[in-house]
Amino acid sequence: MDDVIQKHISVDPEVQHGKPCFRGTRIPVYVVLELLEGGTSAEQILGQDYYPQLTKNHIRAALHFAAEYAKNQEYGFFRQSA
Repeated sequence: MDDVIQKHISVDPEVQHGKPCFRGTRIPVYVVLELLEGGTSAEQILGQDYYPQLTKNHIRAALHFAAEYAKNQEYGFFRQSA
């Protein structure tokens, strides 16, 4: 696993049912990715209304995690039927 990901993201079966979370928190990575997808800015996510305990490096780690995941998966369900 990439150093950026390891530094900011952890997986523990005892935390959030084993979903990847930001290290030292119970904040799942997918929540931040969904906020970004929905148009919430990184600055808003890091502000008082969302997750002020996170940093821009956490956001970068989440994006890097998503990119690595997408790069290394197989996507049979995207194949066209004949």
